[in-house]
Amino acid sequence: MKAHQKCFSVRNKRGELANRFILVANLEAEDGGKAIVAGNERVIAARLSDAKFFFEQDRKVMLPDSVPKLKEIVFHEKLGSQYERVQRVWRLAREIAPLVGADPDLAERAAILAKADLVSLMVGEFPELQGVMGRYYALDQQENTSVADAIAAHYKPLGPSDEVPREPVAIAVALADKLDMLVGFWAIDEKPTGSKDPYALRRAALGVIRIVLENEVRLRLTEYLLTHQVTARFDPAVHNLAGSLLAFFADRLKVHLRDQGARHDLVDAVFALGGDDLLMIVRRVEALGRFLDTEDGANLLTGTKRAINILRIEEKKDDTTYDQPPDPKLFKRIEEKALAKAVDQVEKAAAAAGTREDFKAAMAEMAKLRKPVDEFFDHVTVNATEADLRANRLRLLNRIRATTLTVADFSKIEG
Repeated sequence: MKAHQKCFSVRNKRGELANRFILVANLEAEDGGKAIVAGNERVIAARLSDAKFFFEQDRKVMLPDSVPKLKEIVFHEKLGSQYERVQRVWRLAREIAPLVGADPDLAERAAILAKADLVSLMVGEFPELQGVMGRYYALDQQENTSVADAIAAHYKPLGPSDEVPREPVAIAVALADKLDMLVGFWAIDEKPTGSKDPYALRRAALGVIRIVLENEVRLRLTEYLLTHQVTARFDPAVHNLAGSLLAFFADRLKVHLRDQGARHDLVDAVFALGGDDLLMIVRRVEALGRFLDTEDGANLLTGTKRAINILRIEEKKDDTTYDQPPDPKLFKRIEEKALAKAVDQVEKAAAAAGTREDFKAAMAEMAKLRKPVDEFFDHVTVNATEADLRANRLRLLNRIRATTLTVADFSKIEG
């Protein structure tokens, strides 16, 4: 009624659909609207009669019997039929299931049946009911409730305001479905360009991000991007598939976090470390943001960026790198010795905190660098006239850069 006839449906006091509808006509009818009402009733009655017939016919067909018919539906000429896609998705859903607390057998079953309603009469007539009808048919055929619910939920979220799947089986199938789509189109080099995104890949990536974050799922993306079956048919190295897709996820994650008030440069700074666990990346970003809002964090950022800029200039001028460890014998000032000792201690402690995913503790360790870094720049001339002292002090600056890299790439942080 809503989508096809532009009428308002009506519910009773119990919230159930009533056998009434409301329509608006932009004319004054001489008969008080009787002819308009009768005409609309005839049309809607016919549509509902058709739907009832389709529904009853569909119920005579078991969902597993509909799966082979998916061979007749082309998903994409380079990626095969919907049937071939289902074979990839159920295998991926089985792999993901243990990570989200789902039964692998139920995840497999749900993924196998998830697209079966695409060949039903109801979805053929009303495409917007894909998944919805599959759930009804699955329940009617005594499938496990988690399987039925996953059939409907695996398309979610359909937009920024749509709910994400919450049940483990649905989460596994939804992630598998979206990752398969992204890997497939990346493998055939059909990526979004500018404002064009005919396969809704941005929505798929954002869907993965929201499902992972809102359900606190630990998922190593690279593992699934590189081992996915579709890469067996294409050489992923040609398109740098994993790297390119991770960069795409980074962009989508920045959009998502920016909409929530987070800073995109902090996402860049954390992603630069090479992580692919979206949940951990966000937790790092949150911890980094809180740290930079403190006086110690802001001052350390200033000092670190100063060290990085000096290094960049001098390394370019000298056509060399200063990534060798500094020589303690060449420390002439107490501030050099204090900074060297501090970076050694902080680097180990911050790395250990990061390993156990205690990012608050890692940032607390970083805060200990603020004072020695400030005092170093206040009392030490980096570009000393003695070549060996200058080189050693540049190596000490590199230690600052290396130490802060245990939590983020400070060179990518604005300010």
